[in-house]
Amino acid sequence: MITAMRFSPQRHAAGIALLASALAGCAVGPDYHRPSVPTAAAYKALAGWTPAMPADAFDRGDWWTLFNDLALNTLMQQVAISNNNVAAATAAYAQARALVREQRAGLFPVVSLNGSGRRNGGNSTQSTANNFQASIGATWEPDVWGRLTRAADAADATAAASAADLASALLSARGELAIDYFSLRQTDRQRQLLQDTIAAYQRTLTITQNRYAAGIAAKTDLLQAQTQLANAQADATGLDRTRAQFEHAIAVLVGQTPSDFVLAQSAVIDRVPEIPVGVPSTLLQRRPDIAAAERRVAAANEQIGIAQAAYYPSLNLSASYGGNARRVADLFSASNSIWSLGLSAAEVLFNAGATKARVAGAEAAQDQAAARYRQTVLTAFQGVEDQLSATTVLRQQQQLREQASRAADLAEAQVLNRYRAGQVGFTEVVSAQVTALTARRALAQNAGDRQVTAVALIQALGGGWK
Repeated sequence: MITAMRFSPQRHAAGIALLASALAGCAVGPDYHRPSVPTAAAYKALAGWTPAMPADAFDRGDWWTLFNDLALNTLMQQVAISNNNVAAATAAYAQARALVREQRAGLFPVVSLNGSGRRNGGNSTQSTANNFQASIGATWEPDVWGRLTRAADAADATAAASAADLASALLSARGELAIDYFSLRQTDRQRQLLQDTIAAYQRTLTITQNRYAAGIAAKTDLLQAQTQLANAQADATGLDRTRAQFEHAIAVLVGQTPSDFVLAQSAVIDRVPEIPVGVPSTLLQRRPDIAAAERRVAAANEQIGIAQAAYYPSLNLSASYGGNARRVADLFSASNSIWSLGLSAAEVLFNAGATKARVAGAEAAQDQAAARYRQTVLTAFQGVEDQLSATTVLRQQQQLREQASRAADLAEAQVLNRYRAGQVGFTEVVSAQVTALTARRALAQNAGDRQVTAVALIQALGGGWK
């Protein structure tokens, strides 16, 4: 004798949940492994040279303070607040985090509450009736094949890449500001140098005028002195244009209009800090653009699993409970209750290879992201090697430029004295003065280039260090 089992919604729901749980461990798609990248044991440019590591060069998040320039420190504080590129990157990161929350929400049931009231009637008052309905329902898509989890993980990886993009934007803006600032100060140094030179040329012109008036010097000497002075004055005026352009660029970087921004001249600080350089593998952990590229590889890897999940059937659970009555008070009466439980499944039987094509496209996108990651790493190594080489060369040039400038200054003074004594022509004076000015400007240029290169090296290393 077979005994009929009484059906209950609780038992039905438990059975459906048990089935979904049994299938929940069937996630499809490849596990993520970080792509391998070529690395070296050490930087080639460091061979045979160990830079000094002063104590104050470590544990610096605000790397620009190493230059000990108060004006630069003040400007740097405005970048994070007022720079519009940084603001855009901040908004993009907030958007990416919101997408993560949206994707995570897809892992949970959607609960909805519905209600309606209707009054029906006809020509006869006896046929008028009320009808009220209320129900609460839920739908849930079990993440049987891991599609929803992978979508959430992909969004999370994209958000991490967006966070790294924000760090890159901030590092880029601060680096650009520092380079423009030191370039402006280098222009100030050149302007002061030319002002001193113009004063010296004016003194030389006075000497030449006196000699010409006394009939000792030819008029060509006077014309050469005037030409040399006018050219130096023209060069100084050209530097005003260059300085204005750097000042305008700095204004935009700190979020101000160029017409409202003025950066006054100040004493030029030639401090060039020594930058601690770790092994190449450390660079992979510090460069935000490398981190962003690697996270995009992870996001692309999750898309493969999402595409592969389309090969398998999708499941959907639904449940609702409500009531239907002519009076609101009777809606929640047991005799008027209505409930339902459902399980639905859908499977694509034929789509002319569209799913296979989407999987192949996702795999190709992952390969592309991996290639870009490797290229980002190689470019980062190249940047560090370039700036280390430049640092070494500029340090060596500094000593040679100083020697050349001192020698040229002595030669200029001796030739001018000989000219006063009538022992040489003015052409030799002009040649000596041009050589001395060129040597001084090269020395000033080298000092500025060393600061700019130090900033570029810090950027290449990923900014501050801990």
